[in-house]
Amino acid sequence: MPGTATVERAENSGQKSDLHPNVLEVDDLRVYFYTEDGEVRAVDGVSFNMRRGRTTAIVGESGCGKSVTSFSILKLIQSPGKIKGGHINFYPQDGSNVDIAAMPEKSESIFHLRGGQISMIFQEPMTALSPIHTVGNQVCEAILLHQDVNKQEARRQAIEMLGRVGIPGAANRIDQYPFELSGGMRQRVLIAMALVCNPEILVADEPTTALDVTIQAQIMDLIKNIQKEFSTSTLLITHDLGVVAQMADDVAVMYLGRIVERGDVYTIMKNPKHPYTLMLLKSLPSLAIDKKHLPSIKGSVPSVTELPEGCPFHPRCPFAEKGRCDVGEPPQLFEVTSEHSAACLRWKEIREEEIEKVAE
Repeated sequence: MPGTATVERAENSGQKSDLHPNVLEVDDLRVYFYTEDGEVRAVDGVSFNMRRGRTTAIVGESGCGKSVTSFSILKLIQSPGKIKGGHINFYPQDGSNVDIAAMPEKSESIFHLRGGQISMIFQEPMTALSPIHTVGNQVCEAILLHQDVNKQEARRQAIEMLGRVGIPGAANRIDQYPFELSGGMRQRVLIAMALVCNPEILVADEPTTALDVTIQAQIMDLIKNIQKEFSTSTLLITHDLGVVAQMADDVAVMYLGRIVERGDVYTIMKNPKHPYTLMLLKSLPSLAIDKKHLPSIKGSVPSVTELPEGCPFHPRCPFAEKGRCDVGEPPQLFEVTSEHSAACLRWKEIREEEIEKVAE
């Protein structure tokens, strides 16, 4: 039973004081795609940690490499993409240590990992769900693959989980097809599939993008409540800093395949040090309610095949210094505090009055 497994996990967690504090450590991850235009560095040296039982958010505009990073954790990168370097160290409750990046693509261990120990909620439910199988068949398949139970027990667990994620009349809905359900219901089915085997890590790749605002709020509340109930560590992929403020404990801000700032959510929201993070925050409607115009970041994310020299953000940065920010290699992360770092050469120099001027 899902509930029993949750209790057991909580008990085990209390007994094992020597568990690694991080459930996942991504170190210098590099994912390249080989196209007719050459080598595309979609993820280029990304490093971050997921602390056990917490929500870590990766935030940034479309095209920054967030989804590729999340897909790498489950080794779902398809040709012409390839994990070229780095480590993805997973520390499960049994006390072991697995480098996911080094696991063979089609090994039994990777199939056991996917859906069992690490699950994913995909962005678009209609492409993630099979249109020719009932939702019950698809949820039951996840159970049968990872648990030693018969079909009757799998169906019982599936109905229970569908009910727990807020699907009314789950015993009847289980025999329906995805096209018979609303967008919000389909997303709940994906959440049920992801949680039915009590994974230690839940990867949510922009799980509310295709939903209306009211349903978005319901889904995010559901994920937050389920995380507490199942003691799951969550990796949230999003471009919405409003969602990050409500959901996340730790934040990594991505731009053009690199982490440009990381820290706890309070620090990132109250004291951002990278101009990109600052501009993302200033673009939030709630922070611009007393202004004539909603601030926006000028320009757009450049193509990864035409990366600028120096800091990748300098062509759009209001604080960029010519001859300094636009030359050489991209800046590495500088330590602001022991828990906060930013990849900006000018993070110590940018004055408060300059920030306010940009926000006007």
